[in-house]
Amino acid sequence: MSLDDIAAQVLAAVPVRTRALVAVDGVGASGKTTFATALAGLVTTRPVVVLHVDDFFNVAAVRHARGRTSAEGSWLDAINTPALRSTLDHLAAQGDGLYRAASIDHRTGKPCDLPPQAAAPRALVLVEGIFLHRDELADYWDFSIWLDVAPGEAARRMVLRDGLHSDDPRLLRYEGAQQLYLEAARPRERATMVIDMTEPSAPRVVA
Repeated sequence: MSLDDIAAQVLAAVPVRTRALVAVDGVGASGKTTFATALAGLVTTRPVVVLHVDDFFNVAAVRHARGRTSAEGSWLDAINTPALRSTLDHLAAQGDGLYRAASIDHRTGKPCDLPPQAAAPRALVLVEGIFLHRDELADYWDFSIWLDVAPGEAARRMVLRDGLHSDDPRLLRYEGAQQLYLEAARPRERATMVIDMTEPSAPRVVA
C-alpha cells in the first residue's frame, strides 16, 4: 500500500464535518516525524495541523527526577501529559479549536506559554511522537498508526541519527522505557493501523 493509499484510508475513516485527531506513534527512530510530515502533505481536502510530542516534554528536572538513566523515569515522566491532554481537548471535535502548539521552549528548557492558535473546524490534526497509546491518551484518537520497527533496527538508527555509542546510557534508558510502554499500553493492539517501517521508503501495512 502506497502512502497515498494510507492517506486515503485515514481520511475515509475519520469524521468529515468536525476536527479529527490522528496519532502517529512508534519507537524512537521509527520515522514518525518524516511519516507525519509526508502524510500531511498528501491531504488536500481539508486543513491539517501537525503537533509534535517532543514539544510537550517535561522540563529536565521532572524528566530526570528518578535518575538520568532511569527507564521508568523516561516512560512515566518524559511527557507533560496534562499539557498535551489540554491541547487535545481544545482540538477535539467538541473543543473550541484554540490550541497551543508547545508547552516547552527547547532553547531554554523552560515552560512556555504560547498564544493560542485557531484550528479550522474540519482540521485533520496529526500528532506524532512517543507513547501516544498510553492509557491517558488512547481514547483521544479517531485513528491511530503504529510504526513498527524491530528494536535492533531502531537502536541502530538512533545510534546513527544521534551520534550515540551502542552502550550509551541514554540509549539504554530509552530502550528500557519503550519496553515498559509496549508491556503497559500494547500499542500494536490498540492502533487502528500497523505499518512495517523496516524499509522507510516502502511502508507496508500489516494485516
